Amino acid sequence: MSRLDFTPYRRSTVGFDRLFDMLESQARVSSGDNYPPFNISKSGEDNYRITLAVAGFRAQDIDITAQANLLIVQGKKRDDIDDGSELLHVGIANRGFERRFELADYVCVENADLADGLLVVDLVREVPEAMRPKKIAVNGGAKLTAVPDSEDDKSSDAA
Repeated sequence: MSRLDFTPYRRSTVGFDRLFDMLESQARVSSGDNYPPFNISKSGEDNYRITLAVAGFRAQDIDITAQANLLIVQGKKRDDIDDGSELLHVGIANRGFERRFELADYVCVENADLADGLLVVDLVREVPEAMRPKKIAVNGGAKLTAVPDSEDDKSSDAA
């Protein structure tokens, strides 16, 4: 495995240390375990969805923990109820797992749903009003106005 070297970028950027550290640690940690498989999709400017294939797991077998910039999805292995039958072949995975997803700033979990063997976690980016860009008047007045979002532009054009 090759090592990533971000030294040239670290010399010419300020405040991106966390990003470079995250990329370097992700390269070291990638163990090749792809269980359970998952998809990440984007629907809209600030909406994301993570879909994990968790066949055989019930809602009570899954723990979802959201921390600052980190989402952890854990599945606990459960003991099946012995119904007196003998298994001749075991092809359905029944092992515990832990998936970690690094989240960008202001991305938080909106909803989680388990149906048909798929765990769907909806995420949304909610930038605080204080962090949004503002227009600053030049030569007069301390009036600040918020820069409208692209959706706000469309609604004002329609009116």
